[in-house]
Amino acid sequence: MATHAEAINQRDQTRERAKTRRRERLFLTGMTIAFIVTVFAGFSRTYFLRPYFSPEPLLPLLHLHGIVFSAWLALFLTQTTLVAANQTRIHRKLGIAGVVLASLMFIVGSLTAIIRAKVIDVPPGSPSPLVFLTIPLGDMLVFAILVAGAFYFRRRPDTHKRLMLLSTIAILPAAIARLPFDFIQQYGPLAFFGLADLFIVPCLIYDVVTRGRPHHATVLGGALLVISHPLRLIVGNTTAWLAFASWITQWS
Repeated sequence: MATHAEAINQRDQTRERAKTRRRERLFLTGMTIAFIVTVFAGFSRTYFLRPYFSPEPLLPLLHLHGIVFSAWLALFLTQTTLVAANQTRIHRKLGIAGVVLASLMFIVGSLTAIIRAKVIDVPPGSPSPLVFLTIPLGDMLVFAILVAGAFYFRRRPDTHKRLMLLSTIAILPAAIARLPFDFIQQYGPLAFFGLADLFIVPCLIYDVVTRGRPHHATVLGGALLVISHPLRLIVGNTTAWLAFASWITQWS
C-alpha cells in the first residue's frame, strides 16, 4: 500500500510540475510577445519602417542603438524559448552574452541620450531637454540595476526570471512615448511611464495565481521602477542636475 501511495503521490507531483512549467511558459512567452509588439509599434515609424515615413537617413549612432536594443529583445525571446524547452544549459551559456549585451546597451543608450539632448525634440508635455535627460539615463540606470540583480541571482530561477522581465519593462517607456496616441503626447511622462508600469500588473497577478502572494523580486523590482519615474523629474529640476547636465552635454 505504501509503495502504491508513493507512486500516486509521485505521479501527482509530476503532473503538477508539468502544469507549472506550462503555465510559466505561457506567461513568459506572452509577456515577451507583448514587449516585442510594443517596441515595434513605438519605433515602427522612426526606425523599423522608417523608409516608408521619412527619407532622411539615420545617424550611425541611432542605427547602433536600434540594433543593440533589438538584439536584446531577440535574445530575451530566445532565452524564454530555451527555458520553455528545458534547455537550461544553453540558456546559461547565452546568459554571458546577455551580460555583455546589457553592458553595451547601457553604454550606447547613455551616450545616445547625452548626445541627443542638445538636438532632441522632447514630447509635448515633457520638461526641457536637460531635465528630460533624466528620463533616458534613468531608464539605463534602472535597467542596469535590475539586470545586475538578475545575474547575481542567476542560480535562483524564480528571482532571476522576474528581474529579467522587469529589466525589459524598464526600457519600454521610450517605445510607448512614440505610440501614435494623442493622450500620450498630451500627458507626456505621466502617460508613457504609467503605461509602462502597467506591465508590472500581470507579473503581480501571475505571482498571486501561482504562489498565493507576490514574489519579493516582483515587489522590490517593481517598486524601484515605479518610484524611479517621479524621482527622475524631481532630480531633473534641481540646480545640481541642471549644472551636471549642462556640463556633460557640452562634450557631445
